[in-house]
Amino acid sequence: MDAPRPRDVRLADTRARLETDIDLWVATAPPDGGGPGLVPLSFDWDGSRLLLATGRDTPAGRNMRESGVVRLALGGLRDVVMVKGSVEEVPLDTLPAERWESYAVRTGWDPRESGPAYAAYLVTPVVVQAWREYPELADRTLMREGVWVG
Repeated sequence: MDAPRPRDVRLADTRARLETDIDLWVATAPPDGGGPGLVPLSFDWDGSRLLLATGRDTPAGRNMRESGVVRLALGGLRDVVMVKGSVEEVPLDTLPAERWESYAVRTGWDPRESGPAYAAYLVTPVVVQAWREYPELADRTLMREGVWVG
């Protein structure tokens, strides 16, 4: 097992992953306590919020809209970034064209071409954690209450 990365390295690695990864896992649950769901979605990061897009009537779309919370995972089992965030559903046409262009370049798909059944989901991170294996678990929290800690 490798030695734990210093906090500044872990923070830089996390930000790089947010800036370069294309896909992540989205965990949602309905507010009535029903079963959780887990789906892969593509995303774009603008430095403060993640942009996701999915069908409004999918379980993930409904759960994000109704609960207002989401949990995201980037990376693999031995190098993971976990994001707990608040989420807001917005119509596709309410976001600036530049934001969609960035999303389309990054993901290879423009949701605006999929019609009104799709919506945008803006995720504002509240807690961000990152770790590589056991030695980094103790110091894994890099953002608390929406503020990067370093």
